[in-house]
Amino acid sequence: MTRVLVSGGTGFVGRFIVEHLIEHGYDVVIGGRTRAAPDFFSKPVDFAPMSLDPDIDASAAFEAIDSFVHAAFQHVAGRYRGGEGNDPEGFRRANLDGSLHLFRTARDRGVRRCVFLSSRAVYGASAPGAELAEDMLCQPENLYGELKLKAEGALGALSADAFRTISLRVTGVYGAAGVGATHKWQQLFSDYLEGRGVAPRAGTEVHGDDVAAAVRLALETDHRHLHPPVLNVSDLLVDNRTILAIVRDVTGCANALPEPAALADFNAMNTERIRALGWKPGGAARLRQTIENLLA
Repeated sequence: MTRVLVSGGTGFVGRFIVEHLIEHGYDVVIGGRTRAAPDFFSKPVDFAPMSLDPDIDASAAFEAIDSFVHAAFQHVAGRYRGGEGNDPEGFRRANLDGSLHLFRTARDRGVRRCVFLSSRAVYGASAPGAELAEDMLCQPENLYGELKLKAEGALGALSADAFRTISLRVTGVYGAAGVGATHKWQQLFSDYLEGRGVAPRAGTEVHGDDVAAAVRLALETDHRHLHPPVLNVSDLLVDNRTILAIVRDVTGCANALPEPAALADFNAMNTERIRALGWKPGGAARLRQTIENLLA
């Protein structure tokens, strides 16, 4: 049985990864500052103390670990872009220096594969309607995107036959939240159902379990031929009107929907590379089913 260490496994996205890997027969270890509550996951998982402090020895966490999934990220609560708050140097030290420390430790401890959760934020601004592809020039517009891009490059430089590495550029993630947390569209749903105005807005989205499936694919697939060693992970380009139209259908709410957003001007993500490896996200059917479940 493959033993996988997942940093940030109790986070919103990390929880999907852990549950998916458990379901598919992996032996999962959670790396983090505190142990999860006993009922946080569907099955018991091991815990290894781990920090994004680059001065703390992380060797013990990688004992008998086959693969490492790095999903941890230190930021101001609820914010990624702008997540540095008033401490950009601390943000950089934890999320770049700390990540590189973990990557090197994993390699030195004999871990065979490493998957890094990066972000579409590495791309920065592009021409209206231009598709974002992995081989294009990245020009991040914020510190979050800059650090993700630098971590991608540093991890790629460590790659070798004995240490296979890949970065997944993940877009906005939706799905049910964990115990005691609210989902990302909670406020959007409330604003619509209570008659408050909702502005037109578009975005690319992917379900948390589809992200987890991409992680598993990265752990199981020979991706040495990929240059650069990155994959886009995105499913749907949707706007608030599309999301709330499903809410209207499910609830019967008669409130007016927001105006359509200019979808043609938005930068969708090209996912041909990961789909060629066999990745099949849930699409519109999964979006609708998830919204129905969230409303229930």
